This record gives sequence, C-alpha cells and structure tokens, in this order.
Amino acid sequence: MSSNGQEERQKKSLSQGQLIWRRFKRHKLGMIGTVVVIILATISIGAPFFSPYDYTEPDFGQAYTPPQRVRIRDAEGNFTRPFVYGLTQEYDEVTWERVYVEDKDEKYPIRFFTRSWEYSVLGLFDTDLHFFGVDEGATIYLVGTDHIGRDLLSRIIYGSRVSLFIGGVGALFSATLGSFMGGVSGYFSGKVDMVVQRFVELLQLFPQLPLMMALSAAIPTTWPPLGVFIGVVFVLALVQWTWLAREVRGKVLSYREEDFVLATKTAGANDLYVIVFHIIPNCLSHIIVVLTLTIPNLILAESALSFLGLGIQPPMVSWGVLLSNATNLQTVGENPWIMLPGVFILVTILALNFMGDGLRDAADPYS
Repeated sequence: MSSNGQEERQKKSLSQGQLIWRRFKRHKLGMIGTVVVIILATISIGAPFFSPYDYTEPDFGQAYTPPQRVRIRDAEGNFTRPFVYGLTQEYDEVTWERVYVEDKDEKYPIRFFTRSWEYSVLGLFDTDLHFFGVDEGATIYLVGTDHIGRDLLSRIIYGSRVSLFIGGVGALFSATLGSFMGGVSGYFSGKVDMVVQRFVELLQLFPQLPLMMALSAAIPTTWPPLGVFIGVVFVLALVQWTWLAREVRGKVLSYREEDFVLATKTAGANDLYVIVFHIIPNCLSHIIVVLTLTIPNLILAESALSFLGLGIQPPMVSWGVLLSNATNLQTVGENPWIMLPGVFILVTILALNFMGDGLRDAADPYS
C-alpha cells in the first residue's frame, strides 16, 4: 500500500481534534509560539514566586541601577555556580553622574528556592519562598531598576499579569459578543442582518486608536485602579468584537441551510437554541483562531493606552505603564534598560501570532 493511501486510512480513523493536533504539531513556529505563551502565562500566574523583589517597594539608593551581569567563571577563570558581584556607587569626576562599578571582592552566589519578602498565595496562606535570589544584604537586578530603585524584572513579571489578563479576558468577551452578533446576523439575514452589519460598519469606520482613546478618556478619574482596569477591558473588547462578527456571519450563512439545522428546527427548537448550541459550536475552530489573533491586538492596544496615560493607572502596573517611563529621550539614552518591557511585548505578540498562524492552518485538517 502506498504511503498516501496509508495516510488517508489514518486520517479516517482519527477524530477531528486529533487531526487538528497532528497538523498543528507539524507547524514548528506555531509550536514554538505555544511554548513561549505557556511559559509567559505560567510566570504571570506565579508572579510573586518568580519575582526576586516586591515590585512596589522602592529603594531610592539604588535608582537606575544597571543590569547586573551573571557570571559562571571566577577571577581565576574556573567554572563555578552562577553568581553576581557587588556594586559600588561612584561619581564621574567630569559629569558628576552616579555610576555603578563591580566590586570584585564581593561575590554573591545565586540561590534557588530562597526565602525573601512575604506574599499571599490565592489568599489561602502566606509564604516567602521565591524561585531565585541572593543572600541578605546583596542585590540581584538582572534587568536593572527604575527611577526610584524598584526591581524592573519584578515589575515586568507583575506587569505581565495585567497585560496578558486584559488580552485574554478582553478577547474572550469580544469573541462572545462577536460570535453572538455574527450568528444572529447570519442566521436571520434580511433586515436583521442589514441593521447589525450597518452598526458594525459604523464602529469600523472610526480609526481604532482614537476611538479607544476617546472611550478610555470617558472613564472617570475618581474610579479606583481596579475600576479603571475593568473599564479598559470593556473598552478594548467593545472595539474589537466587530471583526469576529463579520467572520462568524460568513460561516453562519453557509451553515443555516444545512441538514442538522433544519432537523433541529423541525424537532421544535427555537432560533436562539439553534444559534447558540448548534451553529456557533460548528464555528468554534474558526473562533479560536480569530481569538488567538485578537489577543495580541488587545495587548498592543492596552500598552498604547497606558503609555499615553489613558489606560491602567498606578499603583497597578502593566507593560504599557512601564514603557511610559521611557518617554524622555535623555533618560532612555542614559538608562536604556527601561525599554525592556517593549521587548517582552514584542516577544509575546510574535509568539501569539505564530500560535494563531499554526491554529489557522490546522483548523481545516482536510485541506
């Protein structure tokens, strides 16, 4: 039997989900993107455990400390466990700027599963266990500190919680609203379709960023940070749902005359039941693909709004809030590490897009 024939027999013996998974595994960039997304999600969920310092705790004496270099060779050139040297503050005699110099006499090994600042785990119990750290009295700033001495790595890790949560929850809300509106539009067609599609076109008529800025500016400044956070999620989802509604409408138009829909209606099911429990589930693979491609758009939108001061407000922290500290060119030139949140945004967007491309190719395993 030829290899093509054997492959066809294997396809027939596999379920739809198994076929999608087998094809997705062949998409190397999609798999790499999925692994990166899983790692980022794990770190954001366990942010207190992975953060070596309390992200809100300032240390004014360590303002704009540059990233400390992790070394695996000692002064004699022998391999040893990872360590960092201590830092000594000095002043440039010409510019009178504060500079940090490594003190080769102070050597601090990096320890894993160390005890440091205390935090709560899901409100159930308190612990002070952290993934890595150094002995008390030493410092380990792998990506430097900000203008008031807060550890930038810890703030980036905590910022991932907000940015990824907004992307995920906003995309989920957007997918729910877009799927329902697209399903209603395509199923009923006629006047209902015309009204829904004209409303969709009206929202898509406005440039997205100015529209989001206008809606975000309408959020009262007296709201607490959590209220602003919920408002930003709602604003972003409100702008993004229209694109999925168009996609789902096209799918529903092709499904509404299928035999399974007619059989369900003949059995006495109402229109809402047919849309929610029969038509939308058949569009699920397509919705998931669009969902994964919507999340990076929402992360970018939140970062842009927070960068402009219209999104997440301190003391909450997101990648966009961290980038807002990089608006001064002189500060960026002297302390370039404060731009690192942008690198995390870039990596996350690429990973999500690679994963979305892989899912899009695998969604139709028979093509």
